[in-house]
Amino acid sequence: MLPRLPFPQPRLGIATDPTTQDCDVLIVGITTASQVSGSFKRIDEVGGGWISKLLDAGKVSGKEGEMTLIASPNKVSAAMVLLVGLGDQDQLALVEVARDKMFRASAAAIRKLIDKDQERIVVALPECCDRSVHDVVVSGVLFALEGEAIYRSEPVIKVPAAIDFVGIDQAAIDRGVAIGESMNQTRRLVNEPPSVIYPESFAARAVELGESVGLDVEVWDKERLEKENCRAMLAVGAASPKSPRLVILRHNGGGDEAPLALVGKGVTFDSGGLSLKPSEGMKAMKCDMAGAATVVGVMHAIAKLGIKRNVIGYCGLAENMVSGDSYKLGDVIKTRNGKTIEILNTDAEGRVVLADTLDVAIESKPAAMVDLATLTGACLVALGKEVAGLMTNDQTVCDAVAAAANAEGEPVWQLPMFELYDEKIKSKVADIRNIGDARWGGAITAAKFLENFVGDTPWVHIDIAGPAFADAPLAHRDAGATGALVRSLVRWIETVS
Repeated sequence: MLPRLPFPQPRLGIATDPTTQDCDVLIVGITTASQVSGSFKRIDEVGGGWISKLLDAGKVSGKEGEMTLIASPNKVSAAMVLLVGLGDQDQLALVEVARDKMFRASAAAIRKLIDKDQERIVVALPECCDRSVHDVVVSGVLFALEGEAIYRSEPVIKVPAAIDFVGIDQAAIDRGVAIGESMNQTRRLVNEPPSVIYPESFAARAVELGESVGLDVEVWDKERLEKENCRAMLAVGAASPKSPRLVILRHNGGGDEAPLALVGKGVTFDSGGLSLKPSEGMKAMKCDMAGAATVVGVMHAIAKLGIKRNVIGYCGLAENMVSGDSYKLGDVIKTRNGKTIEILNTDAEGRVVLADTLDVAIESKPAAMVDLATLTGACLVALGKEVAGLMTNDQTVCDAVAAAANAEGEPVWQLPMFELYDEKIKSKVADIRNIGDARWGGAITAAKFLENFVGDTPWVHIDIAGPAFADAPLAHRDAGATGALVRSLVRWIETVS
């Protein structure tokens, strides 16, 4: 059973004079200083100053996150007007701040409206920010149209037939669509139940998505993995009747230059194996393939955008289950690159899958490599649920990834990779062990484990255990998969030298 296709998407277009737009809702922005957009001024004038009177009376404000839905007078063609607070005008002038603010504002505005049927919505928020920010208004709108309730009998999200934008050009719409759709592809893969997304079906979906945008896609099945000596990946998946897969997606946009590599952990369900998780810890483990899903989303986006770089995405896919064939505590596994791993916890399986996946990736001799993984609870303890952890063997590449994330408003924080941590993963019977020698520094010792499989390749490990999946909704997004780091990695690929 393949994953469902995304929900129907609205027709997107460009609108002109907001006072003449026949629509269900017109969305306009306002700041804390009551500075308003051109659309605001025009509809206010046509309506005889009706919104200004509400402002003067303190009934509405431009406080960030505040939204007020009001009926419009007969002279304005829109049936309703949604006033969206955008906060400090000076902050909006800072592109690196405005991108995140406008993404959240546009998504929150649409989420406020889609519990009811809307034929047409007109969004005038692009007038409130620099042209370089317009694309995130579009991607935020599309982001709002995807959620976790994909198996409800009655749709929770009622997708409008049309959404048009004021003060924008087609290039911004096209870019916003590419990013927004790609984030939603990532989210849909993660939100699907593990009975729907498992290694083979994930691979089939990746082939479908990749080929739809012109990517070259290769899938290694169990027999190919055995031939390639991917014993670590096969060990993790040994207990499941659904055998592992390795998916390789290639975007050839940069001529003869060395590629960039993206590597994703794709444990499609993590029971913990023989180190069995309790039920509470297992409930959301369909999300343990979010790293691989993020790689698919990024590759989908760069292909749609036609980015002039060579990029290869690698998704290591396995299901960590329990049976008589489970890999065991005390097992020693010889990985694809020849290093041996002592298994001391079968719930530290993602790094074992990545050991072989990273080794395959470095054979392409990438100029730089980034891996993404919902790898450790320790990273959540260190940084919380909203911040991704960065660990690296190359500060220049790490700085570039962090700069891209900061520019998109996705919080990341670098953790140290001191040599003293190497001792924590040394084994008495093998080269390395798959957990540290104590509970301390777990995110870093996991990264130190991965470092054994990247050779001299400039590499950044991103632990997305916190931001990849949300337990509760926020104003701008539903609970469930978030699509974190898709925007940031697209920017990194576009800008890295």
